[in-house]
Amino acid sequence: MKSILITIYLFTLVITASFGQILKPVQWNFSSKKLDDKTYEIHLTASIGPGWHIYSQFTPKGGPVPTTVTFNKNAAILSLGKPQEAGKLQQKMEKAFDMEVKYFADKVDFVQVVKIKTQTPQNFSGTIEYMVCNEKQCLPPAEEDFTLTLR
Repeated sequence: MKSILITIYLFTLVITASFGQILKPVQWNFSSKKLDDKTYEIHLTASIGPGWHIYSQFTPKGGPVPTTVTFNKNAAILSLGKPQEAGKLQQKMEKAFDMEVKYFADKVDFVQVVKIKTQTPQNFSGTIEYMVCNEKQCLPPAEEDFTLTLR
């Protein structure tokens, strides 16, 4: 009787754990590359799980949530232009939004060039907001915060 109760308990635990899994199909890596004495490339790199995709920054209104990069203000750092997208940009008609959408699968790198105005190390921080979808579902928009020290 005791072994039956233990078996039922373990079975229930396994079932409960499988329903409680959180989907996180995108893993982020944040890095910087020094180009010269005061200029850096900031890399916000998404590794996207099989079957999933995230949308371009340049998604039209009325469609899915576009990827948005927001940088926190730092008077000692100047952003040069807007973040550029490096990856295999794909396009398709998305019935759910009744429009052509642009997205990335597998991997995408959002690259921002910045210049520091001082000789001292500076923290460059911000948030990237994105929405990830597959053929069956879209997850709610998510945010990832990042901080990089530029030396």
